[in-house]
Amino acid sequence: MQSQNPILDELAKAANAALGVAQAAGEEAKAAMRAQADRLAAEMDLIRREEFEALKAEVGALRAEIAALKSGDRRG
Repeated sequence: MQSQNPILDELAKAANAALGVAQAAGEEAKAAMRAQADRLAAEMDLIRREEFEALKAEVGALRAEIAALKSGDRRG
């Protein structure tokens, strides 16, 4: 729907274009920050949460197995 005023139409088009540019710049900034954070984490030799949780579960299972073996050794 177009208004009767071409100046307002042009102003609305300019506002929409500016909004699109701002959104694109925001997404690009997010991507750059994410890449920088990933690079920093790699340099600091950090691991991701999923890797930590998997290792934590594995250590828990090994501790339970060791405890079971120790309790078995005491009986036998």
